[in-house]
Amino acid sequence: MTRTVLITGCSSGIGRESALRFQREGWNVIASMRTPADEKELVNLSNVICPALDVTQETTIRDAIAEGLHAFGNIDAVINNAGYGLIGPFEAFTADQINRQFQTDVLGLMAVTREILPHFRQRRSGLVINVASFAGRSIFPLYSVYHASKWAVEGFCDSLQYEVSSYGIQIKIIEPGLVKTEFWGRSTDRENRTGIKAYDKEARPVLDLIDNAAGLFATKPEDVADTIWNAANDGNNRLRYVVGVDAHTTLLARKVLTDKLYRGIMKTVFSPSSVSMLQKFSGKLQKMGNDAF
Repeated sequence: MTRTVLITGCSSGIGRESALRFQREGWNVIASMRTPADEKELVNLSNVICPALDVTQETTIRDAIAEGLHAFGNIDAVINNAGYGLIGPFEAFTADQINRQFQTDVLGLMAVTREILPHFRQRRSGLVINVASFAGRSIFPLYSVYHASKWAVEGFCDSLQYEVSSYGIQIKIIEPGLVKTEFWGRSTDRENRTGIKAYDKEARPVLDLIDNAAGLFATKPEDVADTIWNAANDGNNRLRYVVGVDAHTTLLARKVLTDKLYRGIMKTVFSPSSVSMLQKFSGKLQKMGNDAF
């Protein structure tokens, strides 16, 4: 029997590449997104449907699952990929912005998982793959709300696996580092809606540095999709899959260093003098890359 996967957030980036990868491998794909009317590529592929699904609207989740079951008869795996990042000083954000971060990246992920679990329990088989981030087990300045959401996902998955394993259901976490996707464009919110400017002088250079690093060192979304594919098909009970040199390096440091030492390194790396030096280095690397092409 052909296997079926439901993927959220397929309009771009990791979700789109995952949908393409699973389709090429012969799976049925429920490539969900908030505005499928705008989709031009996935809708034309065989064994692919593109239902409307907004993870913050539970009725759309139920409808998308029902549409997928009607089209393909079963669902074997769910990939919770939809998400975005609230980036900047915590004090600059409103309660609505913070709520949106958690509604999308945490509560939305939970809502999709909750809706699919009865189907998986009935079949005594199923796989939930949650795309988290290396930010779920590490920290950077100006990412406090985003980190909080990803740490929540990590804790949710780690505990949930014990609850559902007796029904033949597996939970897996994907932890990418920086990825070259629209996360750095339309999928981020940096708007200061509180009018508090106290952090601007220190924040701007740090955000610029992180943006430069994303452009230079980020992993391709295709590589993350490959890892998701492997996680869905490797047949083992592994919980976490780290993607990207930056993620591997950062998580290793977080694991082996004390909190005091790790915090000291972060303060040094993101100090004004270090940021200035790293920006110059990043600029040189960017110029070298442009000259090469």
